[in-house]
Amino acid sequence: MEYRKLGKTDLRVSLLSFGASPLGNVFDETDENEGRRAVHAAIDHGINFFDVAPFYGDTLAETRLGKALKTKRSSVYLATKCGRYGNGVFDFSHDRILRSIDESLERLQTDYVDLLTVHDIEFGDHDQVVNEAIPAALQIKASGKARYVGFSGLPVRYLAKVAREVEVDTVLSWGHYTLLADEINDELVPLSLEKGFGLLNAAPLMQRILSDAPIPVWQSSPQAVKDTQPKLLALCREYGLALSDVALKYAVNHPIIATTIVGISEQNRLEQNVRALELQIPDELLQRIETLVAPVKNQLWFEGKPENNIPKTSF
Repeated sequence: MEYRKLGKTDLRVSLLSFGASPLGNVFDETDENEGRRAVHAAIDHGINFFDVAPFYGDTLAETRLGKALKTKRSSVYLATKCGRYGNGVFDFSHDRILRSIDESLERLQTDYVDLLTVHDIEFGDHDQVVNEAIPAALQIKASGKARYVGFSGLPVRYLAKVAREVEVDTVLSWGHYTLLADEINDELVPLSLEKGFGLLNAAPLMQRILSDAPIPVWQSSPQAVKDTQPKLLALCREYGLALSDVALKYAVNHPIIATTIVGISEQNRLEQNVRALELQIPDELLQRIETLVAPVKNQLWFEGKPENNIPKTSF
């Protein structure tokens, strides 16, 4: 396993990180015992960064991860989030952020997390996120309940805007560095180098579009993007490769992103993902994929408050 320094922190994180959202039945019903085996196998394979949130499964993912890590806490870096809770439930107020960490620590059965991330900031009022939520998270850092603080979201240009306005340790972007999108490179990557915050990438399989699994009904990509799945599957099969392996290896190859978070709940999938790190993607295959996806490249959707939608033409 390769490790990279996460920004200016003292964390050297594994190239591949364990996304715990599937432990909360976000995609399918998952078996708690199988999830625990996956967590332990991940540690055995050198994965040392685990990412979760109270939102995932209405706290179920945190609870299950806490149980799985009960005897392994000292072996890992643990990250959770705050600000997003049940479906459509957001609260970025100062007091709620302070309460949130205590609730998460209880579920995770620990007295601190290594990273606290303000979750999906595009859904919050900008002034409240900047002037209440992030300061509250920094207060938690000062208390020792979190070692480092960051924020996350989908609209990558909005993430860059907020990153210019606040001082945090990390920024977590999802969906913007995959075989289908590379907009993270426009501003956020250069800004991370300029300001020194650690950059994390999540959802390299684009919520299963870049895999052989059924695409969830709630997945919001344009239909034309979803329609690339069978074509990409067939193309990768020509080379004897799994689409998910190619997509994961492509994502972790980014030279600046410290770690890529992929959702895991089964040991066999975990082991497949680890093997994918050794994959050498044929240049010809990559060129053919780029040609195939070119008509839909970077066709992501916007979510959040309309005022937080920054058109690309603004830069």
